Amino acid sequence: MNRLPRWLVAALAVVPAVGLAVFYLWPFATLVVAALDADALTDTLGRSQTWKVVWFTLWQAVASTAVTITVGMIPAYVVARFDFRGRSVLVGLLTATFVLPTVVMGAAFLALLPDSLERTVWAVIGAHVAFNVAVVVRIVGALWEHLPTDMEYAAATLGASRLQIASRISLPLIRPAITAAATIVFLFTFTSFGVIRILGAPGTRTIEVEVWRRATQLGDIGGATVLALLQLAVLGVVLVWSTMAQRRHSRSLAMGPAALRRRARTRGERRFVAAAAGSTALIAIVPLAALVVRSFSTPDGWSANAWTHLGRTEVRPGLRVGVDPVDAIANSLINAAWATLFAVTIGALASLAITAAKRHGRLIDGGLMLPLGTSAVTIGLGMLITFDVAPVDWRASWWLVPVGHALVAVPFVVRVCVGVLRSVDPAMTDAAATLGAPPIRAWWSTVVPYLWQPLRVGAALAAAISLGEFGATSFLSRSGGETLPIAIEQLLGRTGTTLQAQGYVLATMLATLTVVLVVAVEQSEAAPQRMVGP
Repeated sequence: MNRLPRWLVAALAVVPAVGLAVFYLWPFATLVVAALDADALTDTLGRSQTWKVVWFTLWQAVASTAVTITVGMIPAYVVARFDFRGRSVLVGLLTATFVLPTVVMGAAFLALLPDSLERTVWAVIGAHVAFNVAVVVRIVGALWEHLPTDMEYAAATLGASRLQIASRISLPLIRPAITAAATIVFLFTFTSFGVIRILGAPGTRTIEVEVWRRATQLGDIGGATVLALLQLAVLGVVLVWSTMAQRRHSRSLAMGPAALRRRARTRGERRFVAAAAGSTALIAIVPLAALVVRSFSTPDGWSANAWTHLGRTEVRPGLRVGVDPVDAIANSLINAAWATLFAVTIGALASLAITAAKRHGRLIDGGLMLPLGTSAVTIGLGMLITFDVAPVDWRASWWLVPVGHALVAVPFVVRVCVGVLRSVDPAMTDAAATLGAPPIRAWWSTVVPYLWQPLRVGAALAAAISLGEFGATSFLSRSGGETLPIAIEQLLGRTGTTLQAQGYVLATMLATLTVVLVVAVEQSEAAPQRMVGP
């Protein structure tokens, strides 16, 4: 077998390993040390306010998860079992909604709901449901469409009702997928930050928001670190429980290719499919439509002033915006460009090292996935308190924000690239070596060309993640360096319809940019990969 020299594998791994150690492991260790302070522990855990925040975080996450699973089961069934016009559009619409930045979804529900429901827990739960219903459709629907239908048909032949078939046959078989979807939704809603910052009332704070508030507004770094680690502990318990539950309820089935989806036959089925698909589409479309409408709405009627006067920091004499929307757009684009460059470079090196190192590559792979299991707020807090002391006083450095974004984006780049590189047939490299190519030349000619296509997909994902990143940026950005999510939150929090309309303008622009990048990813994955021979 043709193997790369160890020195080359080590050279490929050194930059990702050093980056992970400096910008994730070191800040995380700093957080642990800060949280182990006895005074911080007793003071934070002894406050009744702390447990009120924990309780609110827990119950709103449970409620959001329960409603999301309930709402998502019907479209998951319809998408899995029926073939209907607009099915692919519906799935794409749900996916696009899921990848939108959380501040966009928060702004969309702020635009949609009446004043009586604004900044209430019901608004928060509604935004969580609209944001996460795609998780249920994707995960549960993916298993549902592979389930053999012969048991369902046999039960129907024996006189079982649809409710009996669902409760006694279908649901037990898809329970592992339901558990997985519920776990993911719970993790997203338990660590909710952007939605709460936009829609939450002063008394409705999740642990994420409380960590940010204590660190940036109260200067209570010790209390913030204790809460951040408390949150990680809860998430760890939930993940362990989810893994055990999925194993306990798993069933051994002859899982073949996806069952052929069928057209609705009866009038009742056609009405059911149309109602399910239509209402699900409305969940995704209506909030975003309200976002656009509110960007043109003023007390005096319809107006495009919020769009045409976007660059003006003084909306009228004596009333200043406080944040320059045009600068925020420029900052976001610049940060996204650098974050994409960092993420693609590190992700490419890491992917090549992981696949070349074989068994030892699992260590690099697992290490780079760690930021994916850590909230962006925790990452931002760790970097804030670590890089604030000489000789690493980097808080004012322009590159710290894109590095924080890249830390969150690298795992996605790696996952996209590693799967493709591992599918390369080793016989190709061996054949090149047999023809006289040295090991490095054979590897470069037969393996590396497969990297370019997934890297384009990873670059688009990294750019989308950077544009919408809000948690880490809330800690790392400085005055004058506000990004689009931060500008949206500040503008929507101001009084005055003109300022809020500009917030809706920025949210519309951010949503559009994100959807364009997602469409680019979809097209890149569908495009045939061009290869370069040895």
